[in-house]
Amino acid sequence: MIGTAVKRIERADADTIAGLAKAGVATVHEAQGRTGAMVPDMRAIVEGAAIGGSAITALCAPGDNWMLHVAIELMQPGDVLVVATTSESRDGFFGDILAEYVRQRGGAGVILDTGIRDVRVLRDEGFPVWARAISAQGTVKETIGAVNVPVICGGQRIVPGDVVCGDDDGVVVVPRASAVQVLAAAQARVEKEDKMRADLLNGGKTLDLLGLREKAAAKGLKYVEGPVNWSAGLDQ
Repeated sequence: MIGTAVKRIERADADTIAGLAKAGVATVHEAQGRTGAMVPDMRAIVEGAAIGGSAITALCAPGDNWMLHVAIELMQPGDVLVVATTSESRDGFFGDILAEYVRQRGGAGVILDTGIRDVRVLRDEGFPVWARAISAQGTVKETIGAVNVPVICGGQRIVPGDVVCGDDDGVVVVPRASAVQVLAAAQARVEKEDKMRADLLNGGKTLDLLGLREKAAAKGLKYVEGPVNWSAGLDQ
């Protein structure tokens, strides 16, 4: 696998990708059985950024960003660059120059299981990037890795062409083969939450709307008329 750069990958339908991005990371994560979310320290560097796209993967040696240059050249409009390393590295793999290159290729954004730098410029430009750290430490270009091969990024396995969504809640990965089904489940969840929001405005209570009142009673929850003299104990 090392030394391989795959030029062509399969991608999900553009409308499906757009729908998943619109639903949002938390909703998509819940819709596919609470799976696919990257680790919590994979954070948006630019607040308010939200993307969805097909994963272009770059597998790099620690402290070496050579494969980013190879991967960005292969990006198509709407793709998301996903960067992983063969062992842990938090160096600044990505900065403003590579951001401009991604922008020129039409990329939707970048997800890095590493550090980034040039943060002020990236924020000023509103460039959508998620990373594990911020680091001024630069990288070299000495060791060949791989492009468009399966990788582990942020604790999740990503196959090239999988759908990757990012927003202020983090990053979630949807396998390309199940993207249509996950979108349908996500849209159903959005409709359910919209109805619950309306019910709350009309005086509804979450215990009733979610069927939790009877469930709590069945598990032994009992309400006690207060106030309670705690120094005497609950049963006094």
